[in-house]
Amino acid sequence: MASESRSAAAPHIHTDTDDDLAATLDTLRARGYIILEHLAPTRTLDRINQELAPWFESTPPCQGDFYGWKTTRLNSVLLKSPSSHDLLLHPTIQALMSDILGPHCDCYQLNLSQAIRLHPGERQQIPHRDDEMWPCPKQGIEYMVNVLWALSDFTTENGATLLWPRSQHRTMPRDADPTESIQATMPAGSALIYMGSLTHCGGANRSHLTRTGLIFSYSLGWLRPYENSTLAYPPEIARTFSKPVRDLIGYRMHRPNLGHVEGQDPAIALDLPGNIDNANNLKRTLATVDALPPAIAEELRRYYAAND
Repeated sequence: MASESRSAAAPHIHTDTDDDLAATLDTLRARGYIILEHLAPTRTLDRINQELAPWFESTPPCQGDFYGWKTTRLNSVLLKSPSSHDLLLHPTIQALMSDILGPHCDCYQLNLSQAIRLHPGERQQIPHRDDEMWPCPKQGIEYMVNVLWALSDFTTENGATLLWPRSQHRTMPRDADPTESIQATMPAGSALIYMGSLTHCGGANRSHLTRTGLIFSYSLGWLRPYENSTLAYPPEIARTFSKPVRDLIGYRMHRPNLGHVEGQDPAIALDLPGNIDNANNLKRTLATVDALPPAIAEELRRYYAAND
């Protein structure tokens, strides 16, 4: 069974973050994943671990065969760890997301923030693909890309993530052949970036230590995200975040006209306090305003110029 197998360690495909972005993208698209070593500064990593420590201590373990029975998961990470915002907005990550997701949406979004700690004795997770949450044909388009930051060393013994290279290009069953998998071992501070269409799973923790990672998942902006960010980060919380973070968690409109509040960009709930009562309710109705991509706006202008 796959749950009893041991996989070879993943080759560190990319270890120099100053390399050409195009080469990084080529590797990511071809293999479905890439490892960027030591991408997070040590001081940032230390702050994140310190901020999350009390939350890990107070959070009960997961309940379920998918999430694991000896695993602790923290959601709403941006609230629990202000320092994690630096990883969310890391310029290398943003450049990759812009290239992979950007062509297929007006703006991409944060799909999930989750810190995960595998405790000793946790079994291997079932192989799966994260983009299965949207049960429709993808037509070769990536709906999401995950970034798993190593907050501790990921080793063969403590459950480093298992990956099936190039599996995004073919159909694979739940009992994916374990001999075709590799294991994403990497030092703390590294980032494993993998496509939502790649078959993968959490490894079994056979060590006496915990294994801790932080996932920021990004998806096309017109999809319903895994985490309901506008409830996880309501206006009174979100207005303390930087604008790039607010944009990623949904306080902006996705053109054409998706996600509005009173016909306008949802940022009005944050940036115009004179219009807000009790943080969430507008005191008055507002004019509904077009939010259109430039190409569609131009198409409308040409239509009315020819028909008025």
